[in-house]
Amino acid sequence: MKTSLITSCKHDLTVTDPESGEIICQNCGLVISDKTLEARPEWRAFNFQEVDDRARTGIPSSLARHDMGLSTIIGRTDKDASGRTIESSMRATMDRLRTWDFRTQAHSPTDRNLRQAFTELDRIKDKMMLSEAAVEKTAYIYRKAQERGLVRGRTISATLGAAVYIACRETGASRTLKDIAEISNVKRKDLARMYRLVVIELDLKIPQIDPMKCIARVASKANLTEKTKRLAIGIMQEVIKSGISAGKDPMGLAASVLYLACLETGENKTQTDIAEAAGVTEVTVRNRYKNLKGRQDLLAN
Repeated sequence: MKTSLITSCKHDLTVTDPESGEIICQNCGLVISDKTLEARPEWRAFNFQEVDDRARTGIPSSLARHDMGLSTIIGRTDKDASGRTIESSMRATMDRLRTWDFRTQAHSPTDRNLRQAFTELDRIKDKMMLSEAAVEKTAYIYRKAQERGLVRGRTISATLGAAVYIACRETGASRTLKDIAEISNVKRKDLARMYRLVVIELDLKIPQIDPMKCIARVASKANLTEKTKRLAIGIMQEVIKSGISAGKDPMGLAASVLYLACLETGENKTQTDIAEAAGVTEVTVRNRYKNLKGRQDLLAN
C-alpha cells in the first residue's frame, strides 16, 4: 500500500529543508533529493556590530592586525579568474603591482610600527598560549599607547610587553612580568617601568592578581599532590581573610603557603623546589613562611 502511494504521487508540493539539504514531498513524505545546493546568501556577522553590514566574504576584523583585517592583497597565483595561465609579460606586471600594493599598505610610520608590533604579538601569543581575548586587549592597549605617543623614544618590545601584562591582569591570566620579560627579551626593570608609565598615562584600573591562581600554577610546576594543593587553597583563604596578603607578592605568598602545606601533609619538597617553581628567591619563601608560621591561630581555622 505504501509503495503504490509513493508511485502514484506526482510530487507537486515539495518542501526544502535548508539544514539537511533535502527536498521532501508534502503528500507522501518521500525524500526526492538530499543533495541540494545552498541558495541562501553567505552573509557573515562575527559580532553584533556587523549584523547590518552584511559583508559576503572575508575574515573577522581584529585589532591585532595593523589594518584591522580590512585590507586586501593581490594573490600570488599565476592564473586569471577563468583559470587560464597568465602570460609571462603580464605576470611580471602583476609582480610589480603586488610589490607596490604591499608597500602602500604600510606607508606611514604608524602603520609600520603596528605591523612590527603585532608580528611580535603573534610570536608572544604562541609562546605564552594567550587567549584571543588577551590578544585583542593587548592590541587595544598598544594602539592607545601609540596614540598618546608613549612608544616614541621607547622600544616596541617594552611597550608591547607592558600591554601584554596589563591584558593578562585584566583577563585573569596567570602571567608574571618575569615570564613576559624572558619571552620578549626585555629586562624586567624596563618592562616594569613601561608598565607603570602606561597605567598612569592611560589612567587604567588594574585588578589585583588572584593568589588562588598562583597556587594552582606553582603547584602544577612543582608537581605537588592534589591533597597539598587543596590544603594550600584552604590556608590561602584564611590568609586573605586575615589581611596578611595585603601588599605581598602573590607568587611569593603562594610559594610560602604551598611550602607550609607540604610540611603539613608530609610531602618532601624543599624551599628551593617551591621557589624555583614560583620564580622567586628562597629568601622570599623563607620570610613569608616565618610570617605565616607565627600566625598559626589564624591558619588553624
